[in-house]
Amino acid sequence: MLKMNKQIILKSRPEGKPSLKNFEIQEIDNAQNGEIILETKFISVDPYLRGRMRDEKSYIEPFEVGKPLESMVVSEVTDSSNEDFKKGDHVIGMLDWKKQQSHSGKDLRKIDPSIAPLSAYLGVLGLTGLTAYLALDKIGKLEKGETLLVSGAAGAVGSVVGQIGKIKGCHVVGIAGSDEKIDHIQGKFGFDAGINYKTTQNMKKAISEACPDGVDVYFDNVGGEILDAALQNINKAARIINCGAISIYNETEVPTGPRSEGILIKKSALMQGFLVRDHIEDYQKAISDLAGWLKSGELKYDETVVEGFDQTPQAFIDIFDGKNLGKMVVKA
Repeated sequence: MLKMNKQIILKSRPEGKPSLKNFEIQEIDNAQNGEIILETKFISVDPYLRGRMRDEKSYIEPFEVGKPLESMVVSEVTDSSNEDFKKGDHVIGMLDWKKQQSHSGKDLRKIDPSIAPLSAYLGVLGLTGLTAYLALDKIGKLEKGETLLVSGAAGAVGSVVGQIGKIKGCHVVGIAGSDEKIDHIQGKFGFDAGINYKTTQNMKKAISEACPDGVDVYFDNVGGEILDAALQNINKAARIINCGAISIYNETEVPTGPRSEGILIKKSALMQGFLVRDHIEDYQKAISDLAGWLKSGELKYDETVVEGFDQTPQAFIDIFDGKNLGKMVVKA
């Protein structure tokens, strides 16, 4: 039993980029009642959580001011009266940002630390890995020899996307925010080429040079001007996967930009949004394949591990400054 329990609540809704003043760390009583008592081991911090801080209707309910935030969390069962879970089991689920909490066991999934480190179940074997795999499977439909362009390529999702592209026999180009990240995705993950968007003056031209045969599949994690430039390089029957839009998450007004209708019509292209939660029935097959590639060495991953439960808000904020390499997780 923990000597002291804590939770992190949303103190106020951010205007623009979140700051520490939007969060509050509170000391609370230990969890006493419930079928299962969980002790938090690793917390996932993800860009999409920014959208839940707005008081607006979306695909998932917004966070409530004064209540704990939640995300995917890996926990250890420290006590249980539930026959499906025993003390010492490790589980993953959508859980509150608390050091310790009680739970019914509903929607919790056991994980095996002998297959991969616990933190990997929040990244390459978690929602980020699943997002990469299933978005490419459902929308990308990669074929050998095609060109795959990936933004946010050094991030948790993008780095897995690129590697799956190479496994499928594609020419893979990544877009990231530093020369170090470009070197990394080419050296560790096998990308064929990379573009540093922060030092590139003409993204349309840079993409054209890195993708001389045009872009067949664009996996978009950022939106904004990079999406605009990618669309100007797509091939006939291209597939554009709208997975994330981190470039506009902190905007206070809806941004405007070039109109894409003409390009999509002329190229008979598909642009489709993707939510991994829409494909729960396919998770097990995806995890099996990802774990197999991980075991064989075909798939590698990065993670940035921040130590300390109290550092969770800062770790979340740091994502928007690109301070993570791969998946950002907090070791509680």
